[in-house]
Amino acid sequence: MKIIKFAHMSLYVTSINSGSNGNCYYVGNGNEAILIDAGISCREIERRMARLGLSIQRIKAIFISHEHSDHIKGLCRLSLKYHIPVYINQETLRATGFFIPPDQLRIFHSSAPIQVGDLQITPFAKYHDAVDPYSFVVEGGDIRVGVFTDIGRVCERVQYHFSQCHAVFLEANYDEELLDRGRYPYFLKNRIRGGHGHLSNKQALELFLNYRTQALSHLFLSHLSKDNNCPDLVAELFSAHANGIKIMVASRYEESPIFEIKKSLQPAAIIPEIPPFPKTLF
Repeated sequence: MKIIKFAHMSLYVTSINSGSNGNCYYVGNGNEAILIDAGISCREIERRMARLGLSIQRIKAIFISHEHSDHIKGLCRLSLKYHIPVYINQETLRATGFFIPPDQLRIFHSSAPIQVGDLQITPFAKYHDAVDPYSFVVEGGDIRVGVFTDIGRVCERVQYHFSQCHAVFLEANYDEELLDRGRYPYFLKNRIRGGHGHLSNKQALELFLNYRTQALSHLFLSHLSKDNNCPDLVAELFSAHANGIKIMVASRYEESPIFEIKKSLQPAAIIPEIPPFPKTLF
């Protein structure tokens, strides 16, 4: 396997898999990287990273967003095999039923930034039907990459963090018409669109149009439903409003190419403080 050498002044990202069949996202610099979720098997993560020329030895941490199986399927095997620290909150850990060895377990308690080498990871609470779900912003060298999937609705925190990013993995889970006409039972349709499920194409587009800044260079449309969405439909919808931003659809079947995210000459939005999150999500 040929290992890719990276420059130190950029961040590098890829979607290893994105969808209800498994989620795993790579964000790193020239020295180290992290994974957001490990929702496909360890073996498949190994295969896909090898095809990309990425060394698993670069992975210094795995961050877990919530306990649903499409985000944790490969976690135990991957973390144990390579002795990778796991960052997870206490409620999510309890809900997984997993045992993480104490020397690898890192419990995070709030939205306080976490330092992993030269990377700073900021978790923030979101709306989703899990016990204590989080999304993440990864920062290195003043470049910020957001991983915003499994979001029931757009709150002020999502708006804030989106406006700070140079690249974003953004959920566009379903087309409203396809969901309405689809085969899912009524209760499941309501679970998806009920405010604690997933973002529709329309909701994701509104966030993109209203909170993007000139600093945003890449948008990776993520966690598309197999039954209630269409990659071509999503790509066409967002590309019509791209204004120079690179639009990609993250696949549920294969890894994406590696993308280099460079610091923009344009500043991100300046917002005085992070909006407070409600004390209860429900």
